[in-house]
Amino acid sequence: MKILKISLNLLIIIAISAISTACLKEEPVKKPFQTYIPPDIADGWEIAAPKDVNIDAEALKEVYKYVHENDKLWQIRSLLVFRNNRLVAESYMKDPKDRITPAVIWSCTKQIVGILTGIAIDNNYIESVHDPISKYLPQTLQTDKSLITIENLLTMQSGINYANAGIGGETGVLLRQKTPNSLDFMLGLGVGSTRGTEFLYNGGDAQIISAIIQKTTNRAMSDWAKEYLFDKIGISRLEWQNYKDGITLGGFGILTTPRELAKVAHLVMNDGMLGNERIVSSNWITEMTTPRVVDKLLEDDIQYMGYHWWIYSVRDILMMRGSGGQRVIINKSKNLVIAIMSEPNTLGKAQINEDLAIYDWINSITEDN
Repeated sequence: MKILKISLNLLIIIAISAISTACLKEEPVKKPFQTYIPPDIADGWEIAAPKDVNIDAEALKEVYKYVHENDKLWQIRSLLVFRNNRLVAESYMKDPKDRITPAVIWSCTKQIVGILTGIAIDNNYIESVHDPISKYLPQTLQTDKSLITIENLLTMQSGINYANAGIGGETGVLLRQKTPNSLDFMLGLGVGSTRGTEFLYNGGDAQIISAIIQKTTNRAMSDWAKEYLFDKIGISRLEWQNYKDGITLGGFGILTTPRELAKVAHLVMNDGMLGNERIVSSNWITEMTTPRVVDKLLEDDIQYMGYHWWIYSVRDILMMRGSGGQRVIINKSKNLVIAIMSEPNTLGKAQINEDLAIYDWINSITEDN
């Protein structure tokens, strides 16, 4: 009986030890690479093999293996490659449910606001980017912000003092909904420079655009966008948060999937067309993606801001870009789109910084159409 008691105690100790060891064992940062062949989930995307769109299949496989196996790229959750309006390759490094589960895209929201501004102009809700905001927001008429134009907002040259430091500063106020009215908050901030003279990357200018679209359409921008953009291009897994005052968040606030975000990029690549339907004017796409403000000089490129869109002139690419490493890269001349989604809540040096390198690798193995 004593021997049995000792044996039982020993088994319990062994079991506890095994459980503890299992709990302490580190899980792999990413799943092992298996395949980049995308399944057809009836979401509107046509699937193509790499060889059918002149991409080196074996070289593409090496890119995917590198992203899966390199722990320095631990932030990346998915990598998708499209060419000639077809989905060629995709892999989800951490959770295959990311294919259909909406996740935050942070400032990629701003690029969608850029498109929506063009749609508002096309449909005569806004007359011109050169209009002062006081035309639509009469409460600014007797203020130091009355002459700020919609173009100033789109190029982030409003001159309004707005700190975009992570979740601190004014972004933190809007993100955490600390003020009762987002528009009053923005219009109450000080002015640090003359409008149109200084580029200051921020999420506040987009919030004013959202308020203007709401005023002219008499609808929250999120609701209006569903009818005029998202439903038309086949986006159904998208959520967009409104501020507690009813104004849609303009600088961030969208959750969607990589496949759906890529549909927005393809609309731009196709100059505002979806098949035979015009969604936004080609003239607006051209205006929106024209370099207007130099953000920084890179070692081998120049990073410009257009109308809320990022432009790299040397590489001939446009980019949707959100905090943490949310990226959609467009090369119109090659009909190439690359979508990367990453861990959404990383800041500073923890964010992915190899997004252009990944683009360069894939571009290098892509032959002419």
